[in-house]
Amino acid sequence: MRKTLWVLLGIVAAVLLWSIVKYNSFIKKEETIDNAWSQVENVYQRRMDLIPSLIAIVQSYTDYEQQTLIETVEARAQQASALTVNPETASDGQLTGFDQAQQQLGIAVNDVIVSIENYPDLKAAESYQTFLAQYAGCENRIFVERGRYNQAALDYNSAIRRFPGNIIANQFGFEKRPYFESDTQN
Repeated sequence: MRKTLWVLLGIVAAVLLWSIVKYNSFIKKEETIDNAWSQVENVYQRRMDLIPSLIAIVQSYTDYEQQTLIETVEARAQQASALTVNPETASDGQLTGFDQAQQQLGIAVNDVIVSIENYPDLKAAESYQTFLAQYAGCENRIFVERGRYNQAALDYNSAIRRFPGNIIANQFGFEKRPYFESDTQN
């Protein structure tokens, strides 16, 4: 009887210890996703912060097309309001809306860059060349950070769905996180 009691206590202790370790690993994975999301927001914010520089550079060199400028400023404003997505509670639809706002901003900036082809003095300007290098770097960082976010979401989503960890995940309300599934052509 005594031996059976110790065996049962050992099993209960092992299950409890395993549960604690599993719970903590889910928390760590959630924090990794939140950090990755923060980096995605940072690089999108960096891109948004570059737009006033582009507009100032272009306006100083050209009689810029007013409609293109207005569309770029409006896309930037829309993107700024889209930066409020919370990755913990975001649905696939909210992430898609966030991504669409980002795409619209990228399209608007690309339209500005394409229209600059008509202004050879501007294309050759050092300030414009510096902007282009910064913008290209920003776009590359966006691609990398979105990939990191998706990888963190994959690791977390896989962990909370695998047996027997899914028992702990369901018990404590860990829910699947959405992925970026964009086909952005910026």
